[in-house]
Amino acid sequence: MPDCLFCRIAAKEIPAQIVAETAECLAFRDISPQAPTHVLIIPKAHYGSLSDVNDALVAGRISLLAAEVARTLGVAESGYRVVINTGPDGGQTVHHLHAHLLAGRALHWPPG
Repeated sequence: MPDCLFCRIAAKEIPAQIVAETAECLAFRDISPQAPTHVLIIPKAHYGSLSDVNDALVAGRISLLAAEVARTLGVAESGYRVVINTGPDGGQTVHHLHAHLLAGRALHWPPG
């Protein structure tokens, strides 16, 4: 989608601090981090939200890349959280499916 921020990042039209990339997904640092480690993992193909996904491979690839990034950044052993916000009440603000990888401090429950 030409007007989608994350599609433009995936197409490398907008710069981002990329930490990992596969053929299908991209992981980059959040510009407004909510934890010492805050990385967004997106599919390169556009899906408005998790509700729009009908292929388990999409969700699986995001999850696998999140785990790989956690290992690469050295936060896998201490722990991390992966969150997918969906819809307005779920806190989704960019309408392109993305997962947040949060780590580097104790993350309390419930989140908010």
